[in-house]
Amino acid sequence: MSTHDLYARAPEEPVWQVPATGAARFSWDYDDGRERLLALYQKGKDKQWDGATRIDWDLEVDPYDPLGTPDEALALHGSRHWAKLTDKDKGELRRHYTSWQFSQFLHGEQGAMICAARIVESVPDLDAKFYSATQTMDEARHAEIYGRFLHEKIGMLYPINDNLQSLLGDTLRDSRWDMPYLGMQVLIEGLALAAFGMIRDTTDKPLPKQILAYVMQDEARHVAFGRMALRDYYRQLSDAERREREEFVIEGCYLMRDRLRGVEVLENFGIPKQEAEELSEQSEFLHLFRKLLFSRIVPCVKDIGLWGERLQKAYLDMGVFDLGDSNLDLLMTQDEEIAEALDRERFAAEERARVEEVGTAIAEGAASA
Repeated sequence: MSTHDLYARAPEEPVWQVPATGAARFSWDYDDGRERLLALYQKGKDKQWDGATRIDWDLEVDPYDPLGTPDEALALHGSRHWAKLTDKDKGELRRHYTSWQFSQFLHGEQGAMICAARIVESVPDLDAKFYSATQTMDEARHAEIYGRFLHEKIGMLYPINDNLQSLLGDTLRDSRWDMPYLGMQVLIEGLALAAFGMIRDTTDKPLPKQILAYVMQDEARHVAFGRMALRDYYRQLSDAERREREEFVIEGCYLMRDRLRGVEVLENFGIPKQEAEELSEQSEFLHLFRKLLFSRIVPCVKDIGLWGERLQKAYLDMGVFDLGDSNLDLLMTQDEEIAEALDRERFAAEERARVEEVGTAIAEGAASA
């Protein structure tokens, strides 16, 4: 079945074309590089994996309860519409919300792949080009995995959210080589990481937990890469140049905070847009989710040196200023450890199954003898 047959509503255009700007930069210095970045590049090579084999795609997923989402987390819960929903309707609502969330993850990963390729093209330093090449492969793998999950397990996709598309377009149209880092590595990836982590840590369903844990293990390296490259570069900028980038961060953060609400899902259930927006805004779950969305962005922005007065005031207004003191390194270490623990559990279970299979074969052979 074609992807276009699975969309809850058709995308406005089958191919989105963003005019490319900026210069492609070649470096003729092949024997020099930052030790930390080259070490990250080596790790990026060592940690490549195949989504077709590392993930257990035989695990069953109920498309009408793919994440084990509680009723309270659904925006319609407690509204005048909730009592009218049958159990089948509630299952369909869960399916649509999961489709919407993972579709945004999918579209974001394609955007990350294109931005990483843009960084390979435009960044002036060869060590950064090397690492971005490994990230491009990572993001392709993530898009492949999310696409497979949506096609095979959920059976439904949603188009890219207008505001995510707007931020992605602004990131790609900017001719300055550092903007794909800032727009994608810091803002879009930071928001995605927080969303991935919230679902990974709350779902009791093994397949989406595997997918998110393994993707986040890669993303921990990507965030480290963005921090290294931008921290070094932003030290050299003038106050005016830093303010320009802070304005971009402020606009992007407000855009994502105010507009990534899944209103499209409620509209598909026949609820007028204005009421759908009001119901989403009243959701306690959304308020918690919004604060968690910035748990990766705020400390990263502060770490790379974008911490001017106006940016600090914006974060105070959003109620996330205190997240600037979060330990980003600890969060990334935990992301890697969770994926490694899942691997150990899975391999131990497979080893036990093999031992049991061999033991059964030996016992049957002895009995027949």
